[in-house]
Amino acid sequence: MKTEPSARTLPAPVAADGRRRHLRCGKNAPTAVGGYSRFTLRAFTLIELLTVIAIMGIMAAITLPSIRSLKPNPKVAGTRQLLDAVGRARQLALSQRTTVYMIFVSTNFWTDPAATSWNANDTAQAANLYDKQLVGYAYACLRSVGDQPGAHTARYLSSWKTLPQGAFIDPRKFIPSGNVWPPNGLILTNTTLNPGGNLPIFPFSRTNSIPFPAETNQPGPYIYLPYIAFDGTGQLVSGPPGQPELIPISEGSVGIARDPNTKVAQQQPAQPNEMPLGNTVENYSLVYIDRLTGRAHVERRIVQ
Repeated sequence: MKTEPSARTLPAPVAADGRRRHLRCGKNAPTAVGGYSRFTLRAFTLIELLTVIAIMGIMAAITLPSIRSLKPNPKVAGTRQLLDAVGRARQLALSQRTTVYMIFVSTNFWTDPAATSWNANDTAQAANLYDKQLVGYAYACLRSVGDQPGAHTARYLSSWKTLPQGAFIDPRKFIPSGNVWPPNGLILTNTTLNPGGNLPIFPFSRTNSIPFPAETNQPGPYIYLPYIAFDGTGQLVSGPPGQPELIPISEGSVGIARDPNTKVAQQQPAQPNEMPLGNTVENYSLVYIDRLTGRAHVERRIVQ
């Protein structure tokens, strides 16, 4: 009569001396000190688990402020993009050996008397720019390499682009100066450019020589467009004579009226909303363009 073995033997790896070792388990298997099998796995105790949770909570409290600081700042992102865009306009002027205009989309652009001459295609193209008020820009030139003398053809050098969400150009930059002083009501105080004094921000120059809303809008008349421009040598040729160009970036949102069903932008003026209120002046961020060299850099208020 066969008897059941008191323990089972399990194959094990071959030892260094070439002999096969076996692990034994069961009631006769070797045990560790205290009677526990060497193969027994221990679980976490409640105290250990609570300790780990407490440590994780402390680490989260320490690192959370640093993580929040990594959130992109819309004003910084918008200023950086506009700085790069201005540099691109200057490079196009140098490469094309002609004056290049960086034109912007102002509010109420469709109220210009010249807009009454738009055909159906022009009107449809303009509708695509309703949601680009205060944030849209494109590059254009009135002549290019290869044009015959006296036979210039205006053309766009890019599609319409927009600043990142949460940033826009202050609407006072688009107000024609006329004979009012200050020219548009936008004055910065105690800046690094004029410490202890006032710094007026002059409005964009305006031109009605560029087809709008696209180069297919031929012939004119054309509406007046706000712009900055660089000539074929890279110099700034717009703005008040002898003055640099200063473009202020605001943080906040631009409210655009949209159709409730299609969500298509409607022909209504944009509603800019600074968030926080007054950040354009109190925490200014400017794209500064040097008149002589055409090179640009950023000027910001230093927060103590």
